Parts: sequence; structure tokens; C-alpha cells
Amino acid sequence: MDVIGDMVNMLKNASMAGKDAVLVQHSALKQSIAECLKKAGYIVEIEEKTHKGHKALLLLLEKGETKADIRGVRRISKPSRRMYGKVGDFKKYLTGRGVLVLSTPKGILTHLDARKELVGGELLFTIW
Repeated sequence: MDVIGDMVNMLKNASMAGKDAVLVQHSALKQSIAECLKKAGYIVEIEEKTHKGHKALLLLLEKGETKADIRGVRRISKPSRRMYGKVGDFKKYLTGRGVLVLSTPKGILTHLDARKELVGGELLFTIW
């Protein structure tokens, strides 16, 4: 099961449906991705909740014309095919819009932060 793909598709579907929030199961990886998306402006707030006896994350989405709505997501590295990239490889996966999210030795970062830190890593997904 692809937990990263499920999470980002839930975010995209909720944004396209006009929802204000998404509830996802908690994990350290999902929390790191949510914090990265918050820094990029796609999520307003992250709250830890208990849902049916399990930890969950309530992600409040950014709305409005001047804010970043989630219009699309493309998963790059999949469980069946891992994709890695160096700092100079990021342009191949960006189409001039959105943010590329990577898993690096310094944590989950956007391509802009990874470029500043001069680190590469696993190319998780692009979001726009």
C-alpha cells in the first residue's frame, strides 16, 4: 500500500471538492510531509486528533483565489519503482509550476529547500 500516494490524493480530492479539511492516519512520515506542505503554502494548519481510538492528523487546507489551491498531484517515486535525484535533476520533474517534494538525509524538503541545502534524495511527488 502506498501511504504517501493515498495521502496526497486525499488532499487533492478534498481541495477539488471544496473541502476545508482532511483527516489522515498519523505517522511520522505523513506529519513531515504535512509540515513541508504547510511551509509551501498548501496547508494552513496541522492538528493531532484521536479518531476511533487511533492517532490522526487533521489537515486544514488553504482556500481562496490568492492562496495555493491543490489542482494536481503526480507521484514520482513509487513502491514498485524508486526514483532518486541530485540537485541538478529537479528541473526534469517540474513543469514550471508547483513544488517537488523530496525525502533527503535532512528530512522531507521541497526542491527549493533541497537546492539551498545542496542535497538530493528520493523524489516523492510534485504538487501544484
